[in-house]
Amino acid sequence: MRQATVAGKFYPANPDALRKELDDCFKDTTIDPRPGIKGTVVPHAGYIYSGRVAAHSYAVLPVVDTYVIFGPNHTGYGSPIALSTETWSTPLGKVETDHELAKKLAGSIIYQDEIAHRFEHSIEVQIPFLQYRFKHEFRILPICMGMQDEETAIEVGMEIAEAIEDIGRKAVMIASSDFTHYQPAHVAESNDRYLIKAILDMNVDDLYSRLYAKDITACGYGPIAATITAARELGASKAELLKYATSGEVTGDDSGVVGYASLILE
Repeated sequence: MRQATVAGKFYPANPDALRKELDDCFKDTTIDPRPGIKGTVVPHAGYIYSGRVAAHSYAVLPVVDTYVIFGPNHTGYGSPIALSTETWSTPLGKVETDHELAKKLAGSIIYQDEIAHRFEHSIEVQIPFLQYRFKHEFRILPICMGMQDEETAIEVGMEIAEAIEDIGRKAVMIASSDFTHYQPAHVAESNDRYLIKAILDMNVDDLYSRLYAKDITACGYGPIAATITAARELGASKAELLKYATSGEVTGDDSGVVGYASLILE
């Protein structure tokens, strides 16, 4: 069992308080599922800072069998590309992983390794959003990426797409990433929108070119690239920015902010 490790830190540990927090996150959105969505990009900060941005994506995600969640490895523990097959627990209950899909990935670049997930928050914070939004028996496939270079990210995305197609799984890819870290708000937004242009074009090569050109500190660029790759292989042909914001809009301090974006690929 993968127990919640950031409950009480990034989001409330009490179930009722967590539901109330999620109610607040979704108050500016309308639940309107879009069946063609193959992937999404969502932030992973504390809900008070980025939850309303993330809710814009979750409000339109369709009902599918499995949500594949790619997150960056902030801790440095575990394998470079690490898949979890444990049951994940949050204050809202338990979610099973997709063992059949995981089995299809055996022998690929993606290793089954729980150590990488043990203290990592980027995937965990997405699960209560799924539990709040969906009541059906969905599964997750958590993949923690310590290696985020372009070649690796593309290979991961291709492996996932092939496995999904082989077993006929209905799935959505979720890229967990914040954008610019600790820059003045006007710098952060300028850099982030420059990087987001590559996501809107669904161009992985351009994503890396833009990331390096301005040394943009988006932490989950590998998960974004893997999601673009898999989504394109599964038929996505366009992307849309649903919401952009910074932490300064919550704290009132624009001197050093983190950027957050919600995008979908369909």
